[in-house]
Amino acid sequence: MKLERVLPYMRTLLQATLSKGDLAIDATVGNGNDTLFLSQLVGESGHVYGFDIQEQAILNTTKLLENHDVYNRVTLYEASHDTIIDTIPNQLHGHIKAAVFNLGYLPGGNKEIVTKPTSTLQALEQLLSVLAVGGIIIIVIYSGHPEGKIERDEILHYASTLNQKNASVLQYKFINQVNNPPFIIAIEKR
Repeated sequence: MKLERVLPYMRTLLQATLSKGDLAIDATVGNGNDTLFLSQLVGESGHVYGFDIQEQAILNTTKLLENHDVYNRVTLYEASHDTIIDTIPNQLHGHIKAAVFNLGYLPGGNKEIVTKPTSTLQALEQLLSVLAVGGIIIIVIYSGHPEGKIERDEILHYASTLNQKNASVLQYKFINQVNNPPFIIAIEKR
């Protein structure tokens, strides 16, 4: 298949955006796969800041990063992604090159604990204020659960109202797949 699936396409966008020495945010670290990928892209001279509200996610991610010897490039916070503006040091505001969200619940975890539209929208607002010009926010939206449908609709509304002078917004999805396949919203700051 020549069309990239959603998660590989997310990685393509991140590879096109991040270089060694850059700063990135994983707004939903989950089991750490995106955090690991970001840490490899930014290299030893870059840094990744990761957020998750679940202790298990932080533990899973820590173990994965330690196994790949990249833990020193990452700072993890057991906190909601809507604390980014207060957590990321002020001197780094305007220098973040990429951020990624994988919404929904922790794979293999408690499916009752899900991302919420209110905190996600607050995090997006905060990220747009700390993101570098040319930086990108990638949101992978999973809407196969009831809360996911609400979050999807609110994010789509938010993204569609962003002023095109300040941001370019892309929606990437397959429209003929069943069972609410995930899709991407990518926001590039101008």
